[in-house]
Amino acid sequence: MEMGFDTKSARKVCFNRQVKPNIPENRRNRVRSKPGPKRYFDAVRYANRFSIERTFAWVDKFKRLLIRFERKDVYFKGWHFLAFFLINLRHVLTPKA
Repeated sequence: MEMGFDTKSARKVCFNRQVKPNIPENRRNRVRSKPGPKRYFDAVRYANRFSIERTFAWVDKFKRLLIRFERKDVYFKGWHFLAFFLINLRHVLTPKA
C-alpha cells in the first residue's frame, strides 16, 4: 500500500472538499499510534481503487490515447476498445506459473 500520501495537507484538501480520505496511515518512524480519533481506512475500497488506477496506467501506455489525436469521439472510443482488447488479450495469453 502506498503510504506517501498520508500527510496533513493531503487530508486537509480532502476534508475541505467534503471528501472522506481513504489513505492508509503512515506508521514509519512512529513508536505508538497518533492520539485522537482513529482515521478512516477501508482496505477493500482501497484495493478496488488501486486496481482502477492500475488499469488507467495500462491504458496510458498507448500514446495515441494518452495524447488525444482524434477529433471525433467515436474514433477515440474505438481506440479505447482496441486498447482494452489488447490488455485483456495479453492476460489471456500469458502462461500461468
